[in-house]
Amino acid sequence: MTERAILPWSDIELPEGLSARLYDGTGPLPDGDPGWDLSAVEVYVLPYDTGAEPTKLIGRLPSLKLVQSLSAGVEKLLPLVPPGVKLANGRGLHDLSVAEHALALIHASQRDLPRWFTQQATGSWVREHTRSLADSRVLLVGYGSIGKAIERQLLAAEAVVTRVASTARPAERVHGAVELAELLPTADIVVLILPETPATTGLLGTAELAALPDGALVVNVGRGSAIDTAALTAEAVAGRLRAALDVVDPEPLPPDHPLWTAPGVVITPHIAGGSASFYPRAKRLVAEQLRRYAAGEEPLNVVG
Repeated sequence: MTERAILPWSDIELPEGLSARLYDGTGPLPDGDPGWDLSAVEVYVLPYDTGAEPTKLIGRLPSLKLVQSLSAGVEKLLPLVPPGVKLANGRGLHDLSVAEHALALIHASQRDLPRWFTQQATGSWVREHTRSLADSRVLLVGYGSIGKAIERQLLAAEAVVTRVASTARPAERVHGAVELAELLPTADIVVLILPETPATTGLLGTAELAALPDGALVVNVGRGSAIDTAALTAEAVAGRLRAALDVVDPEPLPPDHPLWTAPGVVITPHIAGGSASFYPRAKRLVAEQLRRYAAGEEPLNVVG
């Protein structure tokens, strides 16, 4: 069967004249299936969060015109997309989901929730006052659409937010990354929402982490490579810094890694973007992209 699109879901409304088949990222790639004819496929919507295997299909579609990723970060896809093929990302799909998770990590750390969960398991009633998010000085590093969504929730909690992006934008009160050295000593909490690029890799290294005040909380919901893991581990094991991490480097974190058991560290397995709110939004985006493609209009969120 000849189809013009490959989609991860079967319940997407297709525009007239555009046929599609399902590949959800599980099982073998469809180019080995004699029932598939990939020669006419023009649009490939990558399955979300199913590993690297589905990306291998990108270079095997001779008529491909558009690759749609459902992730905001597509730095690893750029080298895989052939010249002349457009790549669109999932900008905006994860904003609220990641923001919710970032705030959950912060609240869990500030209010010491792991401690109380452990006490609940043993029926222990030992009370102590904790830190708070209200009035905390939060350095928000990566002021894009997700960063803005996180900021809205931080401000609702009455935190004091300082915005940081790769380049300063004074009109928006956004500091540049070159100012981090002078900003870090003022922060109670640092939140990283960064893509993986040469400029962001190792952004928080030994010197930067050392510049944070004692007891500061390092939160990462972007890419694990933004933090020097060995340096953060040393600070956390020593009990000087705390961490709340949805992403790490390497990933997955080895079971025997000392970060798992370091005091004041909360770790979740890279699941911030995949909450229930994501999928309806992703399906609406895909439907709109297909409509635009069939109508000859420019797709949304084209990055390459």
